[in-house]
Amino acid sequence: MAKPDPALLDPAHYPHHVEVSTRYADMDPNNHINNVALAAIIEDSRVRFYIESGHAAAMPKGAQIMIVNLNIDYLAQAHYPLPVDVHSGIAEIGNRSLVLRHLLTQNGQPVGLAQATTVFVLDGKASVLPDNLRPLLAQWSCQ
Repeated sequence: MAKPDPALLDPAHYPHHVEVSTRYADMDPNNHINNVALAAIIEDSRVRFYIESGHAAAMPKGAQIMIVNLNIDYLAQAHYPLPVDVHSGIAEIGNRSLVLRHLLTQNGQPVGLAQATTVFVLDGKASVLPDNLRPLLAQWSCQ
């Protein structure tokens, strides 16, 4: 893995923050938080981001945002019972898609950097992002 851009490891770079509790069940035999559990923490934070940003409320009836790709760079071990802080923002707004970036920290140290590509779906089909969502989404940029 190439060393990440230091700017991406600065929590101040991200407009959204949520603290996610870890569970005993998240640990693996190596006594750290399992990689799949970290993916679930990212999912939880992504849903909270959509709600807290107002994005979920602004969606048209029948619309969804579906994840199509998730890349995670594991930078250090995370441990139970400490919470994971997830700092998030929108890295890119496409025609039909959004790319979200998530920095995961524990005790102020980066433990993961993730990028999630999502697609706007209306009535079961990938669709162009509505114009009314674009200004709202732009406010949550982490560029």
